[in-house]
Amino acid sequence: MDELERLILQGENDQLDFKQRVTQPDKIARTLVSFANTRGGTVLIGVKDNGVLCGVDPEEEKHTLELAANFYCDPPLALRYEEIELDGCTVLKVMVPESTQKPHFAKVKEDDWRGYVRVRDTSVQTSKMVNKALQAEEPRFERLPLDRHEQSVLVYLAENRRITLRQYMKLANLSERRAYRILVKLVIHGYLRLHDKEKEEYYTLS
Repeated sequence: MDELERLILQGENDQLDFKQRVTQPDKIARTLVSFANTRGGTVLIGVKDNGVLCGVDPEEEKHTLELAANFYCDPPLALRYEEIELDGCTVLKVMVPESTQKPHFAKVKEDDWRGYVRVRDTSVQTSKMVNKALQAEEPRFERLPLDRHEQSVLVYLAENRRITLRQYMKLANLSERRAYRILVKLVIHGYLRLHDKEKEEYYTLS
């Protein structure tokens, strides 16, 4: 089994996305930005959501991707490409490295730029505070395993339905900035889910 088949068998996840075609630069920009803001990732173009190959014209796709990366992502992104032939189809593999210039924003419409991070198989829009956390001096998130502060949220949520930033600051005796960074990290690694449609944002177990 070759590498492309192995990737397709994995299914979409926090570092892999399938696209049949790329026709709208604003839409693909959200996916590109979410990978750059998180742990990097790969987009396979010419593969349907269910993993079935449909193939593409790579030059046509690259044109839209470069437009997205340079004019719909801020700061712009440098993408790497690989063309792979499988079962008579051409699949374009697009590699997006984790950025050292976080946060990146995607252009949704004129004068409307939004941040995204990758959570599981979805690009999730970030709040202003998450963007601030991404902008911290270290360009990369710490890797797992979790420390005692991070574990304390999971222990709390095993017995309680939700937690807010204020509650977590008090629980772990942390500054607002440190508490936000930890919560954001746990959302990005798929431990927590952020609910930001309410009057006050809160977090639950994923």
